[in-house]
Amino acid sequence: MMAISISFVLNGEEKQLDVRPNLTLLDLLRERLHVTSPKKACEQGECGACTVLINGKAINSCLTLAVTVNGKTVETIESLGTTDLHPLQKHFYEMAASQCGYCTPGMILSAKALLDENPDPTYEEVKVGMSGNMCRCTGYVKPVQAVLAAAKEMREAASGR
Repeated sequence: MMAISISFVLNGEEKQLDVRPNLTLLDLLRERLHVTSPKKACEQGECGACTVLINGKAINSCLTLAVTVNGKTVETIESLGTTDLHPLQKHFYEMAASQCGYCTPGMILSAKALLDENPDPTYEEVKVGMSGNMCRCTGYVKPVQAVLAAAKEMREAASGR
């Protein structure tokens, strides 16, 4: 199969490489670029463990062909809190919003995409915003509460309080 050259930004770093046309973004990230926070789980777009942000939108990397990120920006959990924890990471930690942690990167990225669009979501809006992320451990109550606490902190920081 003929390789296709792509160029994209991954977590703030320019990447240029050749990929097979049928290579998924998940496989590119995990196997070639050694970014393992997007998890390889259902591989059918059902669980959200492979969630990444493409141009700020939460997507399932297992269903996305790597060639489609050409010219785009891709973010994984590694792009957040590189020196200090992002408010979402901080509140997930402080509020014990993750148990085993397998789904946590995807949940946090889905929450980030939501808060980037809606900095003051309701409880129901957070539930809907994270509905593409399955979690067998938490029951979702603490993750939703953590997102709401992070949203509040981010709004206060933006207003200078």
